[in-house]
Order: sequence, then C-alpha cells, then structure tokens
Amino acid sequence: MRTPLEDLSPANSYDEALARAARAWGVQDEYWDIFGQRHVTNAGVQRSILDSMGFRPDTVESLNDAIRRRADLEWAVLVPPTLVVSLSQGWIPVNVPQHFDGQELQVAFQWEGGGDFGASHPISDLRAERELAGNLIRRRLPLPAGATLGYHRLTLRCGGTSAECRLILCPDRAYRPPFLDQGSKSAGIAISVYGLRSERNWGCGDFTDLRSFCEWAVATTGVSFIALNPLHSIPNRQPYNTSPYLPNCSFYRNALYLDVEAIPDVQASAEARRVLASAAFQRELAQLRAAAYVEYEKVFAQKLHILKFGFDSFLDRPKSAEFQAYIEAEGELLDRYAVYCALDEYLHEVDPNVWIWPDWPEEYRDPKSPQVAQFRREHAHRVVFYKWVQWQVDVQLAAAQAHARAIGLEIGLYHDLALATDRCGSDLWAYKRFYVAGCRVGSPPDDFSPSGQDWAFPPPNSLAHKLDGYRLFAQSIRKNCKHGGALRIDHVMRFFRLFWIPEGKTAAEGAYVLDYADDLLRILALESVRNEVIVIGEDLGTVEPYIRESLRSFGVLSYRLLYFEKNGAEFRRPAEYPREALVSVSTHDLPTLAGFWTGRDIDARLKAGVIPDDASFRSQMSDREREKQKMLDVFRSLGLLPEWFPRLARDIPEFTGELHYAAVGFLASTPSELMVLNQEDLFKDTDQQNLPGTTEQYPNWRHKMRYTIEELSTDPVAVGCTRMFRTWLERTGRV
Repeated sequence: MRTPLEDLSPANSYDEALARAARAWGVQDEYWDIFGQRHVTNAGVQRSILDSMGFRPDTVESLNDAIRRRADLEWAVLVPPTLVVSLSQGWIPVNVPQHFDGQELQVAFQWEGGGDFGASHPISDLRAERELAGNLIRRRLPLPAGATLGYHRLTLRCGGTSAECRLILCPDRAYRPPFLDQGSKSAGIAISVYGLRSERNWGCGDFTDLRSFCEWAVATTGVSFIALNPLHSIPNRQPYNTSPYLPNCSFYRNALYLDVEAIPDVQASAEARRVLASAAFQRELAQLRAAAYVEYEKVFAQKLHILKFGFDSFLDRPKSAEFQAYIEAEGELLDRYAVYCALDEYLHEVDPNVWIWPDWPEEYRDPKSPQVAQFRREHAHRVVFYKWVQWQVDVQLAAAQAHARAIGLEIGLYHDLALATDRCGSDLWAYKRFYVAGCRVGSPPDDFSPSGQDWAFPPPNSLAHKLDGYRLFAQSIRKNCKHGGALRIDHVMRFFRLFWIPEGKTAAEGAYVLDYADDLLRILALESVRNEVIVIGEDLGTVEPYIRESLRSFGVLSYRLLYFEKNGAEFRRPAEYPREALVSVSTHDLPTLAGFWTGRDIDARLKAGVIPDDASFRSQMSDREREKQKMLDVFRSLGLLPEWFPRLARDIPEFTGELHYAAVGFLASTPSELMVLNQEDLFKDTDQQNLPGTTEQYPNWRHKMRYTIEELSTDPVAVGCTRMFRTWLERTGRV
C-alpha cells in the first residue's frame, strides 16, 4: 500500500531520483508472477509510467521538484485535501509546524447531514504522533463526540494559515446481515439477465422476467439471492460492444432491460399502442424471441422506438414531482451522461460513420465546451429523454428488488461492478482527468496467457480521485449497490494495485502501480453499511497474501472457484474452503461444469482460432483429462459418487447426473457463507457466456438460457436438476 513521502532531501543521482519518484507514485519496482518468477521494473518502464502521470521525468531536477510537490500534497499542510479515517479511531492526523506549539488550533466541522461543530485546541494538548521532515509534527486531533459516519467538511486555522479537508468517516468493516453473524449459510443462483427467455419478452431478458425468475427460484429452491451480470449501460452493438464488463457508463444502467410495455407512459401513448399491436411489429418480436442468441441492436432499436412514444406521452402530462426529484438527486452525473447519449445519437444521425466520441468534431469532445453547452440548450428534449429513460430503469429495478425481498429472497438481487470502462464511452468523455492517458490496464503472464493480457482500457488517475475526495469512486459503489443486497467487485485487487502497460510496450513489459487501498476499502465499507449490502471481492489471479488478509479484515468476502482451489495439483476438499467467502464453480470466462467435462471450451477455442494448432489442442485436451481425473478422485473420496460409478474419467464421456450431483454437493458442503450456482451449471449447459480472446469468432454475452421461465416448472430435466439442488441446500443448511 502507498505510504506518504517523508524524506524531502534531494536525490543526488538520476537513478536515485527516478527510483524515489516511482515509489512516490506507487510504481512497484518488482513483482512475482504465478510461476514464482521475479520481474524487475526497468527504468524505461518507470519513466513511461511517470510520464503518463503528468510530469517529465527527464532530469534529476525535474524529478526532485515533482517529488517535493507530491510530498507537499500529503502532509506539508495542516490537513490534506482529503482524509479517510475510521470513525472508531477517534482522531484525525494534523500536521503542525513546531513553532506553532504555543498557539491554538481552531477547528470547524460541517456535518454531511447538516449542522456544525466548532472547537479550539491548544497545540500542546494534542498528542504527538510522530515527527516529520521540515520541522513538522503530526498530532492527533480528537473527533467530537457527535461525529458520525459520512462525508463531512473540516476547516482548520492556526498561526495565520488555514486548510480545508473533505473528511470521510468510515466503519471498520463492510455490512454483514444478522443471519451471517448467527453462523448461517446461504445460496443463490447466478443468471445473465439478457439471457432470460420467456414467452412475453422481446428476445432479451428484462426486469419483468427477472421478477418471474425470482418467484420461481424462491418457490422451488429456497435460495436467498439471485446474482446478476453487471447491468451497466453499454452501446448494445454487436460484436464489439455487448460485454457487460466493458461499460459505456459505470454509473447508469442498460435500458435494454426495461420492460417497455410495463411503463405507464407507454401504456398511455396511443401511438405506442398502435405500433405494438401491429402485425409487423409482433412478427419482429416473435423472430427476436426465437433467435438462437440475443440480438442486441435489433432489440434495443425496437425498445428505443417505443420509449420515445412513451416519453412524448409523459411530456403531455402534468410535471412529475418524482421525476424532478430524481433529476435533482442525480445532479451532474446524470446530466453529463444524458448529454453524452444525446450527442452520440445526434452525431451518428448526421454522419453514420461516426460511432465513438474520439471521432466527434473537436468542439464536442470536451463536456465543458461552449459548443456542448449550446447543444444541450438546443436539444433539451433529447437530453431530458435520456434522463427519463434512466428514471424508468431505476423505477423498474427498485421494484424488482422490493419484489424479491417481499417474496422471501433474504438478500435479494446481487449486483456486479465491472473493473473496466470503455475508453470510447461516456465515462471517459465526461471525466477524462480521472483516467491516465499513455497506459493501458492488463495482467502479467500466467497459465492462461503466457504473454500476459492487454485489456486496452486506461487506468484510473488515483491522485486525481484522492484530491477530489473520491467522489466518483464513492458514486460508482453507491450506484451499483442501489436496489440490491449484495455487490461483487470485479478484480478487487484494483483497490491495491493494477498492472499498467505503457504505450508501445507489451503486457510482459508492464508493472504494477499501487492505489490508496485503505482509503478505498474504508469508503467501500461506508457505502456497504449505508446501503446494507454484502460485498464480495473477486480475488482471482495473482493475489498476494496481504491482499486477502486486508479484504478479510474489512469484511469483504473472498471469491473461491472449484476449478482454482487446489493444494498444489490436487483439488482442495470442502472443509479447506474459508468461511468468509462465496464459492462457485466458475465465472462467465470459464467453462461450465458440462463444458469442462466434455472439453467444449477447448473445442470452441480451436474453432475460434485461439488455439494455434492441433498439437496445442491435443495438449490442452490431455491436461483436461488429468484435471477431470483429479476431480473425479476427490468426489469419490468424499462419498459423493455411487460405488458402481466408473473410476476413470476417460470412461465417462458425458457430464452425467451423478457428476452433477457430486459437484453441486461438493460446493454446498463447504463452510463458506455464500454459495452461488450459475444457471448454466444448474441446468448442465455446455456453453460459457464469454470466450476470452474472441469477438466475432464466438457469440460472447449473447447466450440465452436453455429453458424459458415458463418451462422451468414443467420440463422434466429442469425440474429434476432443481430438486437435486434444493436437496443439497437443505442437507447442508443453506435454506
């Protein structure tokens, strides 16, 4: 984790200055990969990363000056611009020059919820924490008795100087529902909302389908939550812009999931009713429902068409106080998103070859430009439409969570916050200064990617976020907690460090850059407690032990997968899983149980060209046979398979009911507090949602559920799988 600079003595050599600057900006000088190999960050990579952060690391003088200015932001003031502190600590650090000892510190707190508190403290009465460079002493300023959790304002004055601070007071741990503290365990089913099939939807799952699925799940399985794919706004364009893990906007959600026909303003529109009733429109919907995969563009185009009729109907009614309250509460965040959507639509109409904001006319690339302000005034109707659409999304999702809780889902909906943000999306357009240009995020070499991975999106500008009081970070957590009872953080190691790849370098030449992990985890805990949301951190990949320990101390549940939990080459037994964790079989990027057993994922990679040749294909299939045998052996050792069942994996070509029973029972038997079973694994589907390394070669993020919601209660295979799942949940105390 980052620590503040305290040594301001100038470096005498360029190498010393470069190394010190790299440490100050969190660039790690080495890392260890999963093969146990040490990688040293070379000077060229350090310079490239520092250059991307906004200063020229060309000379000793420029580096020393940057280090001094960087250190000043941390502590050469009475209090830095942002402080994130545990409320239970009871004090906050202030930096006071030694010659202020005979004076008094004037303190003024402005509380988030209103009201203020003022006090005066003799400097000599404040306990000294430690001495700092430059004749400064860090002292403890006690918090007043009335201090509460939240985002506050602190002003300090002493000796003719003053400083203001955004003071964020946080709990020590994330929220835990009472039933977990009582030793209970729970379970859920994971679905991709877009993949829900029904006899009434428009070829893509929607919030009404979600409510229906919740009803089925409660009645037949007794689970406590339904885990969802990220619902972030995406462009809904195939094949490159359908990933829910590459948001156009991480703060607002995809209108694709709206049940358009359930919106009162659509029901009130005569034009909407006319179009919906037309034979041509109904034929199109029937074709979309019957399509093998989700047709994002066609579905979204139809919904947008009808939504605009509904919006016209909305404008014909008296002004809505609820809508106005929603707009005011959302503020600039919604305004910029809606302006972006309106501009994107308008400029594409003007020139159909313009698809992304970096190709917009220069004057529209800055959200604060006069031309954007003029567009906003001249196209107010279009801008307000996109605000209205997000309001409808919020209303329907809120109703879905309320319904889930009302019918017996103790946790309700479990949301997912993506790591990435599309570099051509609205977040980058609206908030460029919070991202670093000149580097991309990726991962170092590992078993799955021997050359490393380049994820092609920009890293966050951690210092900009800190100086701004972490407003956008807090909003990203808050918005994705909303209308849910649990939140999964994709690639939670981001709070600690990300792997940066400088422009012109390969993934193998990248380096880890640290973030302000303690600050971020405290804010995460604050939002979790305020929203009563359980937090799960996806801690897969290269994870140093201190990261998992820190997450555990903050009450963030670990994320453990059957495929990865091993002691050396052997699968761990259920008793070896941690209690403070969520367990599952796999993720969207990994093979399903049935796909793992039949090698469907390896076949798909060969067909897509991800596997280079037949020799590599045979090697992967051979490795898979060994993995299957180890899985079979551990299932048998636990008594999860009947005695007559074959002992060799090669004698079991299909994923049988016995293997299904054993795998589900294995997960349910772990002591981990939460268990989630993907619907693909519940119903023995062979196809995974995403095949990493592919775009048009594989139908990523488009797979529909094997059964319609109506068939879940009637199809014999679906009913049998569901009964087996329920039996294991009852047997292991998860219902």
